[in-house]
Amino acid sequence: MRRPRLRVDRERCIGAGMCALTAPEVFDQDPDDGRVLLLRAEPPAALHAAARLAAGLCPSGAIALDEPESGGT
Repeated sequence: MRRPRLRVDRERCIGAGMCALTAPEVFDQDPDDGRVLLLRAEPPAALHAAARLAAGLCPSGAIALDEPESGGT
């Protein structure tokens, strides 16, 4: 089964840091410019909820979460 996959747009990021505060195992901030750094593009199941919340809290919409479609193939 395919896991959710995260994508970040560093150009869109404004460096608010909500992602790194919400899911520090998945996101960090670049020490030079403060923009998002993606640590885990495919986080383990235990981090899905935090990653989903971080994506939703991003004020600039710089984080996208591609979730696998449910149901049969």
